[in-house]
Amino acid sequence: MTGLMERLDDLPRPALIALVVVGFILFWPVGLAFLIYLIWSGRMFCSRHGRYGQWYGPDRREARREAREEWRAWKRRHRWGQSGSGNVAFDEYREETLRRLDEEQREFRDFLDRLRAAKDRAEFDQFMDERRNRPPTTEPPPATPPSA
Repeated sequence: MTGLMERLDDLPRPALIALVVVGFILFWPVGLAFLIYLIWSGRMFCSRHGRYGQWYGPDRREARREAREEWRAWKRRHRWGQSGSGNVAFDEYREETLRRLDEEQREFRDFLDRLRAAKDRAEFDQFMDERRNRPPTTEPPPATPPSA
């Protein structure tokens, strides 16, 4: 998702506006999503509107990264999208458990990727061994034209 956001951030403002218009024409939720992203990221406003509007300066990637990090920190501080239990110890335990589960899930996906790659490699090696060991095929003699 962040790769898409970085690509969108690299587009000039007229292209982004055109993208919003085309999104509304093709399928209005897509256009609305682009419009919300442009407003949230600060790309719709001039650079006079504060530090988040300065997207075209020499350190624009850093400014965008800082804005995203601040947004994530704000969400964590205000527990946006989460329901707190009211018990700080339990909330910390839950966050640690979820972080650990996310890490285990990432490790498991990496394991599965390595397993698939090993299986593919073994199947390819077996195919190449069978191909090397099969007897050479002899070309059939060229067909002679029938005698009339």
